[in-house]
Amino acid sequence: MDYHYEQTSEVEALDSIYYGDMQMIATEPFHKFSIPIKSEGFDDGDGLACQLVFTYTAKYPDETPVIEIENEENFDDVVDKDALLTHLIEQGKENLGMVMVFTLVSAGQEWLNEKWDSIKKEREEQIYAKKKAEEEAEQKRFEGTRVTVESFLAWRKQFEIEMGMPAKKEREAKDKNKLTGRELFLRDTTLNESDLKFLDDGDAVKVDESLFQDLDDLEISDEDDKDYVPGKSGSDSD
Repeated sequence: MDYHYEQTSEVEALDSIYYGDMQMIATEPFHKFSIPIKSEGFDDGDGLACQLVFTYTAKYPDETPVIEIENEENFDDVVDKDALLTHLIEQGKENLGMVMVFTLVSAGQEWLNEKWDSIKKEREEQIYAKKKAEEEAEQKRFEGTRVTVESFLAWRKQFEIEMGMPAKKEREAKDKNKLTGRELFLRDTTLNESDLKFLDDGDAVKVDESLFQDLDDLEISDEDDKDYVPGKSGSDSD
């Protein structure tokens, strides 16, 4: 195989395909050049991009070219540069014996697109999860704490302790054990007998008759009564 011819012919073809983007870095001892790749959406201000740098070897295309990745944009911590490089080297090994730079550039371009789609999906999921969490928190704020039998009993026990209700219930229980007057009367016949005894002793009660006087002895004049009208008897109510 005429390696020099294969290499020169591929460089000319690549320059036509990537005209304006392909940059020649060196021609001796072997061709070295860079070709940019970028994911969809990068031109709109959001996406992934980098430069693929290829250097031919003496026996290329029976050997893979030396591949380097430079000027990464938006890779940060979300894109593994070494993973992309490994992917390109594997693709090169699968195409040994054929000029392969165009295939490698296309493989790199596809890899960036898939990675960018994965990143966008992950971001959308994070936004959705955050929004859902906020909506659930807002819903819980309106609904309050869901009450179960266990939580209600625990709350009531604490409430009764704070309000002193256990002591109140104990007093009420004691009050229930107390008998009413009727119940005492029915249960204890001595109370009945004591009342009868009181009636029997009624003759022993003495009345001071001196407290009562003959009304005729009282000198009360009808004229002293402001409501008295001659010729009428009785009170105004008659």
